[in-house]
Amino acid sequence: MIQVVLQNPGKFEITEGAEPRQGPGEALVRVHRLGVCGTDIHAFNGKQPFFSYPRIVGHELGLEVIDPGGEPNGLRRGDRCSLEPYFNCGRCIACRRGKPNCCSELKVFGVHVDGGMRPVISVPARKLHKSDRLTYDQLALVETLAIGAHAVERADVGKEEFVLVIGAGPIGLGVIQFVMARGAAVAVMDVAETRLDFCRRQMGVTRTLSPGPGAADILREFGGGDLPTAVFDATGNPRSMAAAFDLPAHGGRIVFVGLFQGEVTFNDPNFHRRELTLLASRNALPGTFRDIISLIEAGRIDTAPWITNRLALQDIPRRFPEFAGDPAIIKTMIDVGD
Repeated sequence: MIQVVLQNPGKFEITEGAEPRQGPGEALVRVHRLGVCGTDIHAFNGKQPFFSYPRIVGHELGLEVIDPGGEPNGLRRGDRCSLEPYFNCGRCIACRRGKPNCCSELKVFGVHVDGGMRPVISVPARKLHKSDRLTYDQLALVETLAIGAHAVERADVGKEEFVLVIGAGPIGLGVIQFVMARGAAVAVMDVAETRLDFCRRQMGVTRTLSPGPGAADILREFGGGDLPTAVFDATGNPRSMAAAFDLPAHGGRIVFVGLFQGEVTFNDPNFHRRELTLLASRNALPGTFRDIISLIEAGRIDTAPWITNRLALQDIPRRFPEFAGDPAIIKTMIDVGD
């Protein structure tokens, strides 16, 4: 079986791998679609935390069940599924308190363990979320949406709030989607005009801006004199994350959705004067996946415009560098097999 391995930063290679062995509680599945995530790009560029090489990456997956396994799990051969790629222990305090997304022994598929850049994989059946109606493209985008949805849940965004989302990549778009679904007013900040234009054209965002010294003044204009009460940073850029402390209203909150290898510093008097709340958001919860599938099935979320580029699995070593640093690309979808 062929597989695509990220041997070291900047180098994908096609190799021959063993057929997966199905363990207890696991389902054997065929990979049809694989979305390229910021995590994959960071790993390719050598900037992904919690990562080691070589690694088979890929965790945004549209899957078909080949063998549901011997234990009752509600799956049948031929079911189409999305993967919740966060493999938790079920024993630690986070798992016991209903937060498996930040399990102390968490293994993320395609990050800590080999992922989906191969035709067939074996995964825990309990991590599969099926749909009789969604396409493989849609199923592969559920995880991206789940990251944004969980971040909005963390901030508990209310209907009358004014919210800023920094970074209009796929994760930021997911945040925007769920902020808008809650009825809040949203502004979007990005360095790339192409992405701001996408937000205006495809998502109906009317308040967009670029980062810079005058950003706070522009936000006050957008907010009728007030700064946003919630600021989401989905860039994973240390300068952007540090600058985010100057943008929330007094009593507001900041949610770091993106991450990077390093430290974030901020001015403590500014932080205390505004009595800001700082939140980290990691991964998503199982219920979030089920909710998003229902929303897409009901037609309330349309991810089709997000897919701006496609390539085949065997073309990854040659073509991936094209997509690794192009801000005009929203989402690249890899066709693994049909």
